[in-house]
Order: sequence, then structure tokens, then C-alpha cells
Amino acid sequence: MFTISPTDASRRALFLLGLTALAALSGCSSLLGEGTGAAAGIAGTAIANKVTDNPTVATGIGLGVQAGAKAALAYAQRQTRGEEQDAIAMAAGPLAVGKVADWNVKHRLPIESDARGQVTVSRLIGGANLQCKEVVFSIDTPADKPGADPLREFYVTTVCRDGEHWRWASAEPATARWGSLQ
Repeated sequence: MFTISPTDASRRALFLLGLTALAALSGCSSLLGEGTGAAAGIAGTAIANKVTDNPTVATGIGLGVQAGAKAALAYAQRQTRGEEQDAIAMAAGPLAVGKVADWNVKHRLPIESDARGQVTVSRLIGGANLQCKEVVFSIDTPADKPGADPLREFYVTTVCRDGEHWRWASAEPATARWGSLQ
């Protein structure tokens, strides 16, 4: 079977989980995704070693742990995107056409850097019972040099009123609508 003891496997699993956590805090999403899968695989091996000697059962445990870890990471990433979308929609909601407002978000889960930028309403869309706004927003990345302007990326989206709240309405990045299909 495996040549490492369950104690060593547990230590390695904890080390890899810690490494994954550090990668998560740094915001490196590719390392985070791959590291989560690798750490889950090692953790699954450690669990399987303690539970069974049957390689088929051990494989099932490992795959289950890995699938669970990847699903949890995907959920956390959707939550992060949803926080950004909500912040942009809340900033754009009260604006008149042509007005500009700042938006920012401090993520509850530190898997990505906090985000900020500006938003402006370019036009109103809809009718009497459907109030929507087309907005242009920026995502500002701090400049490398002190005193320099931030690096800006611009995007266009739509936000719509839902009762008292304004919500992100674009189909593709709307996490609430697409969920795990995104």
C-alpha cells in the first residue's frame, strides 16, 4: 500500500493545507486552485490510511475529499464575486446619469485582494415597473510607484432595482443566477 505512516501523512496534509492557506491569503488564484486540489488529495490519503486498507475505498475517499475541497473553493470564489457585484450595484443605484461614485469591497474571505474603483451611470433602461441602469465601472489596481495614478480596467454592466435594492443584472457574471455553472 503506502510507504508513509499515517502520522507522517497527517503532518504532510497539515503542511500542505497551511501552504494552501498562505496561497489563499496572497490572492494567487491558480496556485490556490491547484494547491487546494493537491492538499485535499494528501488529506484524503491520510484519512483513507486511517480508515481502510482497501485501495478502492481509499481512492473513493481521496476523490470525495478532493471534490469537496474544490466545490468549497468554487463556492468561496462565487461569494467573492458576488460581494464585488453587490458593492458596484449599491454604488450605482442612487446615481443619476453622468454622475460618478466610488465603490469598494473588503472581502470576508481573503482569497482575493480587496477591490475598489469608480462607477458611473451611462443610461437608464426599462419602463414603469422595470428600473435598470447601464453602468460603466472601473477596477483600480494600485500603481507600483508612489504618487502614480492607479491602473484601471473598465467594464460595462447592467444593474436593476429589486424592491429597495439594486442588483447586478448581467447574465454571464451574475453569480446568483448561474451558481456553479459559472
